[in-house]
Amino acid sequence: MILRNLSLPLVALAKQMPVVAVTGPRQSGKTTLCKSTFPNHSYVSLEPLDTRDFAVQDPRGFLSEYQDGVVLDEVQRAPDLFSYLQDNVDRDPTPGRFILTGSQHFGLTEAISQSLAGRVGHLYLLPLSVDEVRRFPVHPDDLWATVFTGGYPRIHDRGLEPTQWLGDYVSTYVQRDVRQVLNVTDLDAFTTFLRLLAARTGQQMNLSSLGADAGVTHNTARSWVSVLEASFVVFRTPRWHRNLRKRAVKAPKLHFVDSGLVCWLLGIREPAQLRLHPLRGAIFESWVASEVRKNRVHRGRPADLFHLREDRGAEVDLIVEAGDTVRGVEAKSGATIAADFLRHLHAFEKALRAHFPHLQTDLRLVHGGTQKGRMSDVQLIPWGDIQTFDW
Repeated sequence: MILRNLSLPLVALAKQMPVVAVTGPRQSGKTTLCKSTFPNHSYVSLEPLDTRDFAVQDPRGFLSEYQDGVVLDEVQRAPDLFSYLQDNVDRDPTPGRFILTGSQHFGLTEAISQSLAGRVGHLYLLPLSVDEVRRFPVHPDDLWATVFTGGYPRIHDRGLEPTQWLGDYVSTYVQRDVRQVLNVTDLDAFTTFLRLLAARTGQQMNLSSLGADAGVTHNTARSWVSVLEASFVVFRTPRWHRNLRKRAVKAPKLHFVDSGLVCWLLGIREPAQLRLHPLRGAIFESWVASEVRKNRVHRGRPADLFHLREDRGAEVDLIVEAGDTVRGVEAKSGATIAADFLRHLHAFEKALRAHFPHLQTDLRLVHGGTQKGRMSDVQLIPWGDIQTFDW
């Protein structure tokens, strides 16, 4: 397995906190990361029923066996264990003894934070970023093959065909998680909803419209999106909270965490289909948003991504705040850069200077070509170089 970008922040945090929790989507590589980063720790999965019963029925005895350090996998299976961990680390606050991993569910992060407040450091591991993908001996070498394949580690580590694996992923993990949390009985309706959601990636989300198209209520659509977000299948970028005008559209944008999953849900079965697909621009925008998000969270930073769309004015795909600097990001899948690509960025900069003169701007265009450098004070970033920049 390749070295993950989260490795260094994970080691650094384990030198400070007695408990470190690593959560993220299923099959993102959490177990592999933690076992390789802490080879001297014991490893215990709470997935097997007998091990879980031991942890639940005799938590003190269970924890006493791993005083020298342990990676506890699938920790969400025994949430009552957290309060006993609190007592254990209060008696021995040696940093890095307990490494917790688990897939995100409703209340998991909150349960860890409440029971272990002040004692736990939290990190998130998402699927592979493009620079991590390139660490494998064999990897996609062009934009659309990269977007089509996505970033789930097992596909790259074992050289698997993405379509088959992603189809199994939806039925094995995504649908199962939703059934467990919300007791969904009509999987056909949920699958239709999931495909409609994929068709809206990179767009502003309208739950009423989405629910109507899927044949479910607004509240059902909202619940399903919430579960998918908690399971790291999708994420939302809210409107920029320092909006420039009262007329700014308030609806968040929806993005899928993994572009390969979007392609599978849309029925795209080979990279060549993406080149002329009517949603290729929106899929590329979501890929860029996800890469920026991975860049931040895999360095231990909060995601803090926003977007801006005004009724008549600037429309910026992604906004990232870094102190007194505001980064405005446009994503264009075309390989040839046109002056029109920069129009919204310049409108955003002009409005920002008028309303917030103390803020600095950092304008960036991520595009599907290879051109580098600057154009009209906008940094040009080829898609393949996106992870070489600090976001």
